[in-house]
Amino acid sequence: MTRHFITLLLGASALTACAAGPDYRPPAPPASAAAPFIGAADPAVAQSPAQDHWWRLYDDPLLDTLVRDALAANTDIRVAVARLERARAQLRGARSNRLPSTTLSGSPTYGRVSQAQTLPGMDRENWTIDMGLDVAYEVDLFGRVKRSIEAARGDAAAAAADADAVRVAVVADTVRAYVDATASAERIAVARQTVDLLDRSLRITQARFDVGRSDRLDVVRVTSLRDQQAALIPSLEADRNAALFRLATLTGRTPQDLPDAVRTARQTPDLTQPIPVGDGRALLARRPDVRAAERRLAADTARIGVATADLYPRITLGGSVGTTAIGGGDLFGGGPLNWLLGPLISWAFPNQEANRARIAAARADGDVALASFDGTVLRALEETETALSNYAQALSRRAALQTARDEAARAARISTARQREGRIDFLTVLDALRTQAAADADLASANRNVAFAQVDLFRALGGGWREG
Repeated sequence: MTRHFITLLLGASALTACAAGPDYRPPAPPASAAAPFIGAADPAVAQSPAQDHWWRLYDDPLLDTLVRDALAANTDIRVAVARLERARAQLRGARSNRLPSTTLSGSPTYGRVSQAQTLPGMDRENWTIDMGLDVAYEVDLFGRVKRSIEAARGDAAAAAADADAVRVAVVADTVRAYVDATASAERIAVARQTVDLLDRSLRITQARFDVGRSDRLDVVRVTSLRDQQAALIPSLEADRNAALFRLATLTGRTPQDLPDAVRTARQTPDLTQPIPVGDGRALLARRPDVRAAERRLAADTARIGVATADLYPRITLGGSVGTTAIGGGDLFGGGPLNWLLGPLISWAFPNQEANRARIAAARADGDVALASFDGTVLRALEETETALSNYAQALSRRAALQTARDEAARAARISTARQREGRIDFLTVLDALRTQAAADADLASANRNVAFAQVDLFRALGGGWREG
């Protein structure tokens, strides 16, 4: 029996070469998608290949440690990895359908039969033992199992790309939170310096008022400006605390467990070299969302084949061997053994409207996946070009604000000196101080925005995270 069954399995395997449904071919993005970026002509970026471990370009050991902690302990990454493991388990389940399924059963019972059912000389009470082995194998004539494996493989690859996308986002969010915390510290320092400057002006104005060389209104005005600037500090402190708390969550910590070195960090990371960005072709290969969309399209294409295979007969080869013994005697002898061998054919025919409806639905899902892929490609290019433009404009704005701040500081120094000499009125001095305070604050915000624009650009490029 075993020899015949194996022969049937081998013969059935030889018939499984064809597979229903369309064979998958990856879609080709537009030819212009592979071209250099429009924004790559800016001197702030370079067309050399984008780098993995991009955060190391900042040369900040503390930031490196935080990113490593986030990759190891972030809860969103843990969720994504668990989903990946589930997809891989489903792939293993789909692959198992290539092999025969086996079921081993055993049923020992103890009971009593009626006197009329008992043969002479036999006990009415006894053990009855049933044992059996069932084997079934689906002959994949029309590729239903093959397409199911292809679909599961696509789902697993898409889940892996989704996990990569989460890592990219977590790394970018971690760097951004760190930048936000350090930039807020710099803005707080600028605000305190402004308050100190206004305190000195207030002392000068008060001294001039005390000797009758200034009006009481001048003292009130500079005091009001000083208090306005001091009132900005609590808001900036709140921003910094929020960034630190967000950083703790991203790295898998409670706020209390955030290292002191992070709490006291004051220097905002900044790049001293052009950012390598590569080109559109490399971008589409790097972006996890593009890879995930392409793999989902492959999976949905395979599901068309799964649905199409249901139009045809499904053939399962089955066999079983079993034995029944009374009282446990002669359990494995030739007498009580029984066996069966034969095919099972199932076919939803002639009414196949339900199957054809499933095929139509699967094709519609494939069209959705194709449109999603095309949209993902376009959004990837849009996000990257936008990030390049924003970074260039942020640098230009910072340069202009740096010049404006230097001029405002120079004007404030001249005005304060002339105030001591009594050569100008107080309103001119007050206006110069107000202008310098605004210029200092704007420059500090511009430094923060430049750092944010850098992180956004790295994120748009697809990021890199694997430790090497």
